[in-house]
Amino acid sequence: MLAVVAAAPPANMACLDVHVRICEQEILKYDLEIKALVQDVRECTGPQSTLTELNSKVIESFQNLRLRIQDLEQMGLEQDKESDKQALMQQVEGHRKQMISNQIAWRKANLTSKMSIDALEKEALLNGDDALRKRKKTKGDLTQTSSDITESLMSMSRMMAQQVEQSEDTMTTLATSSKSVQETNEEFKAMTGTIQLGRKLITKYNRRELTDKLLIFLALALFFSTVLYIVKKRLFPFL
Repeated sequence: MLAVVAAAPPANMACLDVHVRICEQEILKYDLEIKALVQDVRECTGPQSTLTELNSKVIESFQNLRLRIQDLEQMGLEQDKESDKQALMQQVEGHRKQMISNQIAWRKANLTSKMSIDALEKEALLNGDDALRKRKKTKGDLTQTSSDITESLMSMSRMMAQQVEQSEDTMTTLATSSKSVQETNEEFKAMTGTIQLGRKLITKYNRRELTDKLLIFLALALFFSTVLYIVKKRLFPFL
């Protein structure tokens, strides 16, 4: 019984296959990246700087894609088997056709974007008069608003002046009232002094009245004593 042993592939062949797969993945990545950027270019409506920036990114992606396709072509040329070489060269040809298709789509997208930008610029030019009228109207509205604000400020200023004048009148009235109150207070003080003086005089008069009554009582007592003494001597001389 004969044992059949499969020969293992050479190490350099396995390493080459890994590089091929990596290169294929990067080509696919750049292809998808270019398609997305082309779509962005197609939908770009300005400004021109945005379109220029998008095109710069597309050019960079195309350069990366072209380098990776060249790397894949070089790997195909290094294949030992003719079949493997032909297979890789067919892939390279397919990637180049896809790259050319992306370039055509990119040019069409630029035309579409430029047409959109030009149309918007023409519309802006055509609407220039309307925009000018709108600016004039807006300016007129702003002038009217400014005039209204100025009038309102002047009215507020007049109202404040009237309030100040009224405040001055009020202060004058308060000062006059304060003066009147002060004068009244002085009069009250004078009247209080007069009342206190009258109270003192009344007290003095009351004291004098008491003294007078006492003197009158003593005079009457002396008088009646004298009368009684005379009557006693006349009527009762022997006593």
